[in-house]
Amino acid sequence: MTNGRGCAAIGPAIGRTLAAVAACVLLAGCAGDPLVTFDLTAPRSGLSPRKAAASIVVTAPEALAPLDSDRIMVRSPGSGLSLLKGVQWSDRLPQLFQSRLIQTFENGASIRSVARPGDRVSADFNLVSEIRRFEIDAGMGEAVVEISAKMVRARDGSIAAGRIFEARTPVDSVSEGETVGAIDMATGRVLRDITGWAASVH
Repeated sequence: MTNGRGCAAIGPAIGRTLAAVAACVLLAGCAGDPLVTFDLTAPRSGLSPRKAAASIVVTAPEALAPLDSDRIMVRSPGSGLSLLKGVQWSDRLPQLFQSRLIQTFENGASIRSVARPGDRVSADFNLVSEIRRFEIDAGMGEAVVEISAKMVRARDGSIAAGRIFEARTPVDSVSEGETVGAIDMATGRVLRDITGWAASVH
């Protein structure tokens, strides 16, 4: 069917669909520059020389919704949370932290073996954790990383040890490079502490 100008008439349903598609295209065009992606570093130096015969399975940490994402969080002086504009982590934070924790164990060679759940490894312990804070505290001017960790015996599910790990690194301003660098530095200290502690659990 054509209209009076010789063009094909568009039915109401098709018209609504095209309008929705056009709106999506406009939104995409206004989305701005793509996010800059940052990673975390698994420490290779300053690791505990302690050696342990244990085998550990490292699970991905639990995290509340704001931290269970690939965005970098900023806490305002009034305790409100917002996203650091224009940047993201290379993976969702729990999976990224899990990977760097496993790599830190491997870099230090402090235990017999380390694996992920599903790797079919017979483990002595499961290292379970929770990300409590992983953010820039703008009011305090520092990066804060706080992790709760437990070593759970694989044979019976009992808790062999538990501890809260925290590190803080000063930041002068909430800016892309300085912010990510400060979080990475605080994360490195926590990773060193967790791996050294885990190697001491029997």
